[in-house]
Amino acid sequence: MPPASRQVGKEARPKALDDSLKPYPITAAVESAMAVAKRGADELLVEADFLQKLARSEATGQALRIKLGLDPTAPDLHLGHTVVLNKMRQLQDLGHTVIFLIGDFTAMIGDPSGRNATRPPLTREQIEANAKTYFEQASLVLDAQKTEIRYNSEWS
Repeated sequence: MPPASRQVGKEARPKALDDSLKPYPITAAVESAMAVAKRGADELLVEADFLQKLARSEATGQALRIKLGLDPTAPDLHLGHTVVLNKMRQLQDLGHTVIFLIGDFTAMIGDPSGRNATRPPLTREQIEANAKTYFEQASLVLDAQKTEIRYNSEWS
């Protein structure tokens, strides 16, 4: 029977992992959370880093903050968005916080190269209307009460 906990030390972590993270025990609950995160995913980049973040979250009781950024360039989300929205919901169900990041600033700019006519600059009113419908649609999958809405213009 495998041990209920295993330690991931520096020697097991790739160089890309932030060495300032102290290793936390990888418990059965952490491994279960990792299995949920990986289910349906093609690849997790720096998997050991994510595993340590899950372990730190469990050890400290502090939820991970996971961001999903979408530019509101149209009034409707498309079917492809449901893949990542479902993954975000699974992480919410594990107790983590989802930040629904609206790319209002980037939508206002459009495609600055001028090569993509499907991404024209939008007015503030268009962006606000699209952002409202985006969150309404995303809330059909996400738990709206456990979702934080932010705008990338807050950082520009």
